[in-house]
Amino acid sequence: MAYQTYITEALVCGTYDSQSADRSLLLFAREAGMVYAHAKSVREERSKQRYALQECSHIRATLIRGKSGWKIAGVESIQNLYARTETRESRTFLRNMIRLLKRVIHGETLHEDIFDEVIFACTHTEKFSYATLETVLSLRILHTLGYVAPKPEYEQLLRGTLEEALQTPESQIDVKACTEAIEHALIQSQL
Repeated sequence: MAYQTYITEALVCGTYDSQSADRSLLLFAREAGMVYAHAKSVREERSKQRYALQECSHIRATLIRGKSGWKIAGVESIQNLYARTETRESRTFLRNMIRLLKRVIHGETLHEDIFDEVIFACTHTEKFSYATLETVLSLRILHTLGYVAPKPEYEQLLRGTLEEALQTPESQIDVKACTEAIEHALIQSQL
């Protein structure tokens, strides 16, 4: 029986070693949602996939849905987002975004817009203030998932694309209202 293959972009959110050379990965895939995938023998020195399958890597993966879950058949590295970061603040931003994704996104539900915004934010950190970028992106992720309702204080940040929202002058962003909405959403959702 032939299994269907899926080729999708993904962000490696976590890695878990198993057996002697295998690794299970938590992938936030553009066309598959948050999935666990198993890769055979990727920790071996001769493996061609081991460098691409590091945490915080943006990859193009070939996934196969088998009887016992997802398996990685092939992988192409697009970029390692952690290697791109140059400052402590940018690494903190990347870590916080991956933690948020792991916390609020569950299962194989498509979230292509969230995936695109996270990749955009992680590749354009030098253009914006880290605190503003993290606040706006977190608010937009939680709003897209249905945890935050639009309010007049931050409604303009939820419209359009992330890039358009970040064009809003920092003086017009009510950081306190955004932070309170994010904290309230995370507490009430019990995630």
